[in-house]
Amino acid sequence: MIITGSWQELADKAIRGDQLTMEEGLSVLTADNDELLPLMQATFHVRKHYFGKKVKLNMIINAKSGLCPEDCGYCSQSIVSTAPIPKYSMLDKETLLAGAREALARQAGTYCIVASGKGPTERELDQVVEAVKEIRQTMPLKICACLGILRKGQAERLAEAGVHRYNHNLNTSKSNYPSITSTHTYDQRVETVKKAKAVGLSPCSGIIVGMGETYEEIVQMALALRELDADSIPINFLNAIPGTPMETAGRTKPMKALKVLALFRFICPSKEIRVAGGREINLRSLQPLALYAANSIFVGDYLTTKGQDVTTDHHIIEDLGFEIELCAL
Repeated sequence: MIITGSWQELADKAIRGDQLTMEEGLSVLTADNDELLPLMQATFHVRKHYFGKKVKLNMIINAKSGLCPEDCGYCSQSIVSTAPIPKYSMLDKETLLAGAREALARQAGTYCIVASGKGPTERELDQVVEAVKEIRQTMPLKICACLGILRKGQAERLAEAGVHRYNHNLNTSKSNYPSITSTHTYDQRVETVKKAKAVGLSPCSGIIVGMGETYEEIVQMALALRELDADSIPINFLNAIPGTPMETAGRTKPMKALKVLALFRFICPSKEIRVAGGREINLRSLQPLALYAANSIFVGDYLTTKGQDVTTDHHIIEDLGFEIELCAL
């Protein structure tokens, strides 16, 4: 087992740009809980090297809810879910603009337009493009779109409209993928991220922890995202929603969640690591420690689940002596 002083060796290795081995990655995830604070201190050394004490804020708008033909076992919006959620088609431009104004009020630098479904229709893409163009003309915000698998020409249209980033999460390891969905493949997700990157969109792709994956698979996910060169990596922790196939899955323990964040910081040292969905119920009272590894969070609600009050997040950042990173276009 790696202890205390050797965590700094991993931090130094990360800053040099050297890739952690599988054995080193597993040592982070299986570290004794008594080693958590030394581990997080070493992780913070890497985080501070690249990002100082700044925290990026992101806000999601659920631009289209439910009505999804996919069978993803974790998702309340899927066709196999019986969760009582709002269901509506793509929001109109004025509603998307109002969401952007709310993102600014929360001091978010990135506004994330997320829609359920396998991929956007041309009409849905038109609505997003029209809203994005006006947001870019009137507000100092970066735009991230998350609309599913893109067809030919759609990534180009988003880039031309002014979208900065495209999100399409890998979610889990390639070997675990058949256990969470059957309506699309891991490779399709990888190809969508590459397609977005090829037209100049910043690639955003992350994972969900707590879906039956092994420690080895968590390390594999981190290595896969390093290879994919994702600029932004949201780390979600499963929020087991009643009515979904994964409703009985247990929560990720707070210390395990922190070790996962440390692992991703070591393996993807210069990338935006975002504590994403499920952080409130999985990290619980240890949420502030997450920012010693991560440099980004979502503020406000998620897609169909509640987040915590934005003032609480602002206070966490302030109390740590960190500062909100405002948008620099």
